[in-house]
Amino acid sequence: MCTSRSSLPHLPATGDALLGLVAACRSRAHLPTLRAAHARLLVLLHPSDPSAEAARVRLIQAYAACAALPAARAVLDDSPDRTAVSFNVLIRALTAASLHRDALLLFASMRPRGAACFPDHYTYPLALKSCAATSDLVLGLQIHSAVAKLRLDANRYVAHSAITMYSRCGRPGDAYQLFEEMQHRDVVSWNSIISGLARAGLFDRAVKLFREFVALQCSRPDSGTMASILPAMGKAKAEDIAFVRRVFDEMQFKGLISWNAMLAIYANNGFHVKAVELFVRMEKDGVEPDEVTLATVLPPCGELSAFSLGKRIHEIIKRKKMRPNLLPENALMDMYASCGCLKDARDVFDSMIARDVVSWTSIICAYGKHGHGKEAVDLFEKMRGQGLQPDSIAFVAVLAACSYAGLLDVGKRYFDCMTSIYHITPELEHYTCMVDLLGRAGCIREAYDFIMTMPIEPNERVWGSLLGACRIHSNMDIGLAAADSLFKLVPDQTGYYVLLSNIYARAGRWADVSSVRSVMANKGIKKLPGASFVELGDRVHTFLVGDRSHPQSEMIYHKLDELLGRIRVMGYNPEVETTLHDVEEEDREGHLSVHSEKLAIAFLLINTSPGNPIRVTMNLRTCGDCHLAAKLISTITSREIILKDRNRIHHIAQGVCSCGDYW
Repeated sequence: MCTSRSSLPHLPATGDALLGLVAACRSRAHLPTLRAAHARLLVLLHPSDPSAEAARVRLIQAYAACAALPAARAVLDDSPDRTAVSFNVLIRALTAASLHRDALLLFASMRPRGAACFPDHYTYPLALKSCAATSDLVLGLQIHSAVAKLRLDANRYVAHSAITMYSRCGRPGDAYQLFEEMQHRDVVSWNSIISGLARAGLFDRAVKLFREFVALQCSRPDSGTMASILPAMGKAKAEDIAFVRRVFDEMQFKGLISWNAMLAIYANNGFHVKAVELFVRMEKDGVEPDEVTLATVLPPCGELSAFSLGKRIHEIIKRKKMRPNLLPENALMDMYASCGCLKDARDVFDSMIARDVVSWTSIICAYGKHGHGKEAVDLFEKMRGQGLQPDSIAFVAVLAACSYAGLLDVGKRYFDCMTSIYHITPELEHYTCMVDLLGRAGCIREAYDFIMTMPIEPNERVWGSLLGACRIHSNMDIGLAAADSLFKLVPDQTGYYVLLSNIYARAGRWADVSSVRSVMANKGIKKLPGASFVELGDRVHTFLVGDRSHPQSEMIYHKLDELLGRIRVMGYNPEVETTLHDVEEEDREGHLSVHSEKLAIAFLLINTSPGNPIRVTMNLRTCGDCHLAAKLISTITSREIILKDRNRIHHIAQGVCSCGDYW
């Protein structure tokens, strides 16, 4: 786009004023002004002028800030008397733009140009940073050797970059040795080694050093510290998460990076309620979120079916004009789908200007989880038709969709084409989908034979899918074989004992149910308590089985008694055979009547207006009795009930569920 002379600002007449104008050019929109000022400076300043070198440095900085790196390089190349300062400015700009190979080539060209261009203590950290980014250990070793000969290795900035380089290049031991040899350490020193160890996969050591740093109280942890420990907190212990939270709370100046790191630690470890609560506090504290913040908190919103908060975040994305941007868009789509709002998820998808494989996979997965397998398959074919290559995760999504919808032949065809056409080696997730697909279709023996011919060792999810299918189809023999394999793999996993006991219960073998319970008691295994989560206002409410801790407990139980009374008239009888407990039938009925999802449904019926959907998220698979009760309650209240358990999303309206009573 051409810019007319009349649209350019009036240029100052003096060199100093022009340099001030150059320094103010910080974006692409300022390029015409910068070029005009550059041209005027060429006229005003003779190359031998003492201020010419400073002007060239300013011009390189300005062109870099305006994302015009070729122009910045041209300024350097045209300089008759280059110095290390000019090189450093351009190398810094190339490094910031992630053009690390270009930065290293420019670094290599410095020394041959003479003493004035020799690298210095500003150059070496930049070069080491580029070595780290490109995993160039050989060059990194050469640079570090040169640094040692010049006795610059005591410089903290150089040492920090060397620590990062060794960590990123697979030498965390050398990184730690450098850290140990440092005479003076500041917060950046600690951040460098914590980050280095974390990125090298040495999570326990990183956390140990983090705790050591905090205990020393020599420097205060900062945003860099929070960002450094984040990679080590992917599957963290609860006490370590609590410790990091205490550090976060005690930070005087948190900054957005710290908030994002703490949110990510909660989200990555399944602390969804805490993630949502922290975001709400962040809003109240007046901290403006960025796209990383919102993309981090949207998955917990989806996990908890916190639709109102998710909708509010969508409005923030609109207000801050963050679209088009795949990061928040894909997260938005997942959130709506997880909240049971398939139409909203599709609206986001349809409005996207650009879509990647992740976008398509998300919407395919959404349709599959909602029981719309045919639509999921159509979307998969549309993605292929647009020339996008489905990846391993996309095949998991379409295979799962086929399983949810019982599309046996279609699923088999996709499993075959994954290997024959796309040459993707099946992973455990694909085998799990196939076992689930065969099991749901009632092909229990075929599913068992499929497992026995797998080229890789089946894990607990594969055997768990088969055991779940055996429960549905009451296949005792193969169910016992699956359970035997599971108990060898995960002897303390509660859920599989419960599934086995349900198989016995359906066959009326109460002595065996009692035996399973005895085994659990002897091993000290306790059934994971069922929990349900619902959103109301700015809060997420949690209910446990038989929970009476809620302030509205009396009203909730009164409402639940009323609902159970009304659906009994419709023929409801508690499915007592699904309960693990070997107790009298009356007690089993009482236990079932206060399951967490029933309490959550009653709570929302009390606190929301007619016509509003009831959204409940559970940490376990919903039991058959609660599923039946929810269908009948949807009929008598004329409410849509969306139950999201750990397996799928159940859309229940007027007594009919989208799962077809198979889940």
